[in-house]
Amino acid sequence: MHYTMWRGVVGLVKPTRRPGSLEELIRMLPSGIGIVPLLLNVREGSHDEFSSAIPFYEKYVAELAEQGMDMIHPGGTPAFMMLGYDEERRTTDAWSKKYKTPVFTAGQNHVCALRSMGIKSFIGASYSKLQNQIVTKYMTQAGFHVKSMEPIDVPFNKAGQISPEECYAHVKKLFVEAGGADGIYIQGGAWRTEGIVETLERDLQVPVIHANVAQAWEIMKRLRVHEPKQGLGTLLRELPPMIE
Repeated sequence: MHYTMWRGVVGLVKPTRRPGSLEELIRMLPSGIGIVPLLLNVREGSHDEFSSAIPFYEKYVAELAEQGMDMIHPGGTPAFMMLGYDEERRTTDAWSKKYKTPVFTAGQNHVCALRSMGIKSFIGASYSKLQNQIVTKYMTQAGFHVKSMEPIDVPFNKAGQISPEECYAHVKKLFVEAGGADGIYIQGGAWRTEGIVETLERDLQVPVIHANVAQAWEIMKRLRVHEPKQGLGTLLRELPPMIE
C-alpha cells in the first residue's frame, strides 16, 4: 500500500471522460484516501448508451477488484437506475459477492444520503429530460415523494457548463412553486454546482443532497474516516450515520 493511501483505496468507474467531477471528489476527500479511476466513454447520454453500459461497468469492477480496492463505486446514475431500484440492489449484491469487494452505485448513494438526512419528500433537478424521467421513477420506487423534479435541459456534453447561479435559480423556483419539501436533490455529477449547496441550505432552510458531495460523504463513512468539511452543506459538515 502506498503511503498516500493509508486511510483506504476506492475504485471508481466513471461513465464519461469529461473533466470536473473526479477532480472535485479528490479535493473534497481528506488526505490519505486513494482513488483509482477507470472511465467508460458515454458521449451522447442516450437511452441506448445507458441501457448497454452494465456489462462494461462489470468489466471494470472486476479489474478494480483484482487490484485490491477497499470498495468499488460505479458512478453515473442512469444505467443502474434503469434497472429499477430492486434489480439494482440484486446486481450490486451479486457483484460484491462475486468480486469479494463492497460495490455501491451512485443511485444507492443518493438514496442513502437522502435517508440519512431524514428527507422523505424532495425537490429535484437534473440536466436532461431523459435523466429526469429515469430518476423520478427510480426514486419513487425507493419510497420518496418527488414533489417536483425538472431538468435544465442541455446537450449531454454541455452539462458541465451549467453555472452554479443558474442551478440555484432553477432549484429555488421549483422549491417555491411546489410549496417546499423536506429537502433538495441535485442529481448528476457533471455540473460544477457544489458551491451552491451551503447557500441553498441557508436560504431555503432545508438540507441539500448533491451528487458529488454525497459521494464524498459515503466514501468517508464506509472507510470510517471522520473529518468534517465546511462550506459544502450539512452532509459533509455533520457526517451523519448512513441509513441504507
